[in-house]
Amino acid sequence: MSRTLALLLLLAAAVPAHADRLLMARSSQPFPETMLAVQDAIGAHGYTVSRVQRVDIGLTASGYKTDKYRIVFFGRPGEVRRLADKHLELIPYLPLKLTLFAEGDDTIIVSANPMVFAPVADDPETKAILKRWRRDVRAILAQIRSAGGLD
Repeated sequence: MSRTLALLLLLAAAVPAHADRLLMARSSQPFPETMLAVQDAIGAHGYTVSRVQRVDIGLTASGYKTDKYRIVFFGRPGEVRRLADKHLELIPYLPLKLTLFAEGDDTIIVSANPMVFAPVADDPETKAILKRWRRDVRAILAQIRSAGGLD
């Protein structure tokens, strides 16, 4: 099993079962350029990057040979705060995240589909936010894809 497939399976296992639980894109740009495109796309869609977390140190300790693995946390702070206050069970999944890792000369970008959290959304306002987040994450991924010349 390739390391990429193993990473994707690990990500999929961390998300509740749903037909469309992961949103993914491949960029033909190298990892550093894709990181810049991710941050630009997030900002262009009205979101703020709250932090970028390196994951490669833990992966290296587990035998993976990569220095190109990051998680980008982003959201609209007021919106994330309101949702967390209203639905405490969503706190571990907030803010939104994009995971990036290098695969050869390409970069893979993966996100949980925000709609996987819809079962805890018992009100129309929260469901509307989750639907908008799904639409925006898809648009962000499409922008990154086109920046990498794959559209």
